[in-house]
Amino acid sequence: MTKLKLETIEDDKPVSRMVKFPGVVYRDLAAYAEVLARDGGNATAPDPIKLVVPMLQRFMATDKAFRKARAQFRRNPA
Repeated sequence: MTKLKLETIEDDKPVSRMVKFPGVVYRDLAAYAEVLARDGGNATAPDPIKLVVPMLQRFMATDKAFRKARAQFRRNPA
């Protein structure tokens, strides 16, 4: 089993934004979705776009500099 940083995709009410992805990024998202489906035992891969939010959440949650700056901002807003 591949050790991916994402595990499950939660269904949440979305906020709509228009984002354009370079083709190579979208192809990588699609490949990631395929690996996620295979490792999870699912017959079909999730929509690659549904991976973007959990990936961003995971990235921000594990970015120590971001967490530190965010905590500092919350204590001392401009």
